[in-house]
Amino acid sequence: MKTLILFSTRDGQTREIAAYLASELKELGVYADVVNLNRTPDIEWDNYERVVIGASIRYGHFHPALASFVKKHLQQLNALPSAFYSVNLVARKPEKSSPQTNSYTRKFLLSSPWQPDQCAVFAGALRYPHYRWYDRLMIQLIMKMTGGETDPTREVVYTDWQHVASFAREIAQLKCKSTD
Repeated sequence: MKTLILFSTRDGQTREIAAYLASELKELGVYADVVNLNRTPDIEWDNYERVVIGASIRYGHFHPALASFVKKHLQQLNALPSAFYSVNLVARKPEKSSPQTNSYTRKFLLSSPWQPDQCAVFAGALRYPHYRWYDRLMIQLIMKMTGGETDPTREVVYTDWQHVASFAREIAQLKCKSTD
C-alpha cells in the first residue's frame, strides 16, 4: 500500500514540497504517488493507506479546486489517515508558520468538512522573474507592505526543508483508522 500525495500549486513550490515529502517517505520505507490535484484522474482509493494534500495560497486564497476536491472526495478523505499542508509566503515569518498561527490555514481548517489528522504550514518561494508583470507588481507591493524581498530579479526559497522532513516522519506514523 502507498501514500497518495496530492498538490495544488501556482508556481511550483507546492509540487516541489510534495516531491520532497515523497522522497523522505521513501527513505522511511513508505512509497508515495504524487499527483496534481488540479488534474487528478479518477483515484483508486483502495490502493492507498493514507492521503496528503498540499495547497498554496495566492492573494489570500487557495485554488478553488481544493474545496471542490474535498467536497467530491470527503468520504474517502475522512476514511483514511490524512495530512494537509499549506504553502504561503506569510509563513516565512516564524510567528505565522504553524496551523494555529497561520490565518489562511486556520480559516481553511475551521471551514472544511475534512479534518486531517496532521497539518503543517511551509513558507513558499518568491520567483519574480517567472511571474507575469501584474503578479510581479502585486507581489512586490504585498512584500513591501510586509517587509519582504522586492527585487524583481530575485528568486528566494523560504521553505524550511528540515521542517518538511519532520512532517514526512509524522505522515509515516499515521495509522489506519478504525472501522468501528
